[in-house]
Formats: sequence, C-alpha cells, structure tokens
Amino acid sequence: MEEGLSLLETVLEEYPRPLVLESGLRCSLRPLQASDAEAFWEFFQAVPRQELMFIKHHVHRREVIDAWCNDIDLGRNLPLLAMDGDGILAACTLHQQLGGWKRHIGRLSVLVHPARRGRGLAGTLVGEMIDISRRIGLEKLEAEFFTDQERGMKIFALLGFSELARLERYVRDMQAITHDYVLMGMDLTTDEEYAGVG
Repeated sequence: MEEGLSLLETVLEEYPRPLVLESGLRCSLRPLQASDAEAFWEFFQAVPRQELMFIKHHVHRREVIDAWCNDIDLGRNLPLLAMDGDGILAACTLHQQLGGWKRHIGRLSVLVHPARRGRGLAGTLVGEMIDISRRIGLEKLEAEFFTDQERGMKIFALLGFSELARLERYVRDMQAITHDYVLMGMDLTTDEEYAGVG
C-alpha cells in the first residue's frame, strides 16, 4: 500500500502539464485542489438534470462539493481535471481501496462539461488514468454504467474495456428509477507479468 502511494506521489509530480487534443482544444491537466471548490461547484451546476440521476453522489448540494475539496485523499480518490484557466472542462476520477480484497483494482468515472463534449476530453482523460493506474501498480480497472449511458460505454470499450457483467433492473438512480447495471473492466497486467517474467 505504501509503495503504491509513493509511486502515486512520483506520478503526480508531473502535473500540472499542458495538453493539446486532436480536436485542437488546449487545456492543462492536474489533480483536484482545495482551492477548486467554486470551480468544481460550477462544473457540476452545468450538468443537465437528467444526467445528475446517474451520479452516485448528491453533486447538486454545495456541501458535498466543499467536503470533497476540504478532505482530498488522492490515494483513495484521484480526480484529474482538464482545466481552461480557472474553469473545469472535465474530470476523471480514479477510486481505490487501499486495503482488502479489491486493493489491486481501481474504478474510473469521467464527466465532461456539456459545452465541451465531442472534443475528445473523455477518452483523453480515461487514457491518462489508465496510464497512471499502470504506473502505480494496479492490475485491473472497472467502470460502472447504467445501460442508458451508451456513449460512455462506447468510449471505454474503444480504450480496451469489455463488459464483465450486466444485471437487469439492478440499480436505482437518484429519482429511484430502476435501470440495468453494466460493469466494464480491463486488465492492466500482461500474462508475462502474472508469470513473473519481464
């Protein structure tokens, strides 16, 4: 666990860094900071109401956003932000359990500002997180979806995720409407690494 955190600290020294997407969009990448509370709040305020139903947390409540920014633990939850000045264009979060039987597995979630969609931000951020996950020693990644989130599932599939499970009428959104649940995942280790070769 300590080794993973040490590796993460080394990786995070590379941020902030500028990025130019294939679409021509320019931004900078860096982890969430305590000073981002206002910008993070504004970011979530721009999310359409129908999409808020798919987010696990009550991001429409200011106290939730403030709590995230006041209690940042990048070892457990690493939000990587695409920034345009002080504004947040997109956020991709790596969730980890630092102990227990899923400590080798990370879970990714990504959200792009509605005005900046279709520019390659989601795929770029998820790709960045896949690289970070490999570098800190994670062996697998997961992502959770409702079946309504077809666009998100397609982006993850293009980056190497495959469907691991599909459960009908298994989860409820924030309005208590039942949806099918899809778990996607990818292996970060090769057969040679499992065998101790390389």
